[in-house]
Amino acid sequence: MGIAGICLIRLKQLRPRLLPALLGFSSENAAHRIAVEWEEHGQHREGVYIPRRDTSSQFNILIGGRLFPGVHHHASFQVREEDEFFSVQLASDDRETRVTVEARVASHLPEHSIFASLEEASAFFEHGSLGYSVTNQVGKLDCLELRCRNWKVEPLQVTKAQSSFFEDLRRFPSGSAKLDCALLMRAIRHEWYVREPFSSTGSEGSTKSVHVPTGSP
Repeated sequence: MGIAGICLIRLKQLRPRLLPALLGFSSENAAHRIAVEWEEHGQHREGVYIPRRDTSSQFNILIGGRLFPGVHHHASFQVREEDEFFSVQLASDDRETRVTVEARVASHLPEHSIFASLEEASAFFEHGSLGYSVTNQVGKLDCLELRCRNWKVEPLQVTKAQSSFFEDLRRFPSGSAKLDCALLMRAIRHEWYVREPFSSTGSEGSTKSVHVPTGSP
């Protein structure tokens, strides 16, 4: 089996690391992510392949794929938070992405989950800190590493979930994609590190850091 998902994230105080939080900006974002594994210099690596990024921020679109990794598409977001209930709807301007999620905080993962425990699910996603995003250049993927200063997940009970990506029968034949679980992360302080891009015709995975923004979702 394979594991994929949609990361719905509100970024707050996003800015270069040396600037004060007052100068940061906020945005709603979505990233479709597919868990991947590979061998690099004889070592086993884990990360995610990101075929699609959507954002409410025109600034993210402007710098995405230029100063910041990954091409970003503009989308409208409707977000509602009430006590322990969360609702997110998004629709991209190009009509390629439509997502609806409604969920509330739960005490445990669904019984049908492939993860045996919340701790196992948390560890799995924490290891996927390297993200390789689609670019406008064939054969090239931009790379971004996530480093969290604190890591904590909570289980969610999903009451409604719709996705144009996972419901597309051209990508996923009927019955081949099933909802496993949903996880919530709150007030996570973190930093993003841009890494050398992956190229199908060259080297990949350098640990050179070329840009360091920071923020908290």
